[in-house]
Order: sequence, then C-alpha cells, then structure tokens
Amino acid sequence: MSKSGDRLNRLFDRLERRVPRLAAGWLARVRRPEARWVRIPLGILLVLGGIFSFLPVLGIWMLPLGLLLLAVDLIFLQGPINNAVLRGSRIWTNWQRSRRNRKRDGK
Repeated sequence: MSKSGDRLNRLFDRLERRVPRLAAGWLARVRRPEARWVRIPLGILLVLGGIFSFLPVLGIWMLPLGLLLLAVDLIFLQGPINNAVLRGSRIWTNWQRSRRNRKRDGK
C-alpha cells in the first residue's frame, strides 16, 4: 500500500475510535476489501447528497464522508483527502484550544 493509503487507514482508525460503536462497526465493515462494490456506490450517493445539501433531508456532512469512502478505492483522491482531513483537524484543534483559553481567561 502507498504512503497516502497508509495515512488514510490511520485516519479511518482514528475516526472509528471517535464515533459511536454502531457507526464504528458499520465503518469497519464498509472498509473491508470485499465491500468495494458497496463502498463506491455509497460514496457516490453521499457526495451527491452533500452537493444537494440545501434539500431538507440531505446534509453537508454527506460530502466529506462520501469523499473519504471513495478515497479508499480511488488512489488519486487519497492525497488531497489526507491533506484536507489533516488541515481540518488542525483547525479544529486550534479552535478548541482558543475556546478553552477564552473560557479560562473569563472572556
């Protein structure tokens, strides 16, 4: 497996540890190599649902999840998805840290 594929697997492992047990089990099953024929159509449907997030039932959360699932099989997506996830997690961590500091300082 490539370096970006290994990084993507580590990101999925971390995601599985952070989500509820039911979602983690579902994610583990979808990540199996034999689930490719489920993963690709599901990823496409999630991306399309994320694009149409202005509709009441669909949400923007579907877009990143669909891209993550597609990146498992589409190697050209692995690098950009890895970078986006790492950049997003850095931004999230910095935001949480600044919020915590503001609370501590009483602002």
